[in-house]
Amino acid sequence: MNILNQWGPIGLFMVFAIVLPAAPILVAAIFAPRKPNDIKLQTYECGVETVGDTWVQFKVQYYIYAIVFLVFDVEMIFLLPWAIAFNELSFFAFGAGFLFIFLLTDALVYAWRKQALEWH
Repeated sequence: MNILNQWGPIGLFMVFAIVLPAAPILVAAIFAPRKPNDIKLQTYECGVETVGDTWVQFKVQYYIYAIVFLVFDVEMIFLLPWAIAFNELSFFAFGAGFLFIFLLTDALVYAWRKQALEWH
């Protein structure tokens, strides 16, 4: 009985975590009207009707810029708590923060040397 008191709320949470997202999907699959027609099956993007071929190839450079931006943007956000608590940090936390900054700098130098930041 003691183990049920300890793990019961976690099990209940797991049941809710599965049931709550699945319920609207199942209800929509059962009760949604199915009336496909030509207008509903057309390609729609931003309210503008497509002209010509709808498959457009993008330069890979856009994705490289996006990935590099996300890596450095998100990783810098991880430094905010470290910077706020800078005066109260232990030597280990201080060293870990500087190791983190070193790795970010190393990644930036790597991207720079691979010319990933230059537009061709």
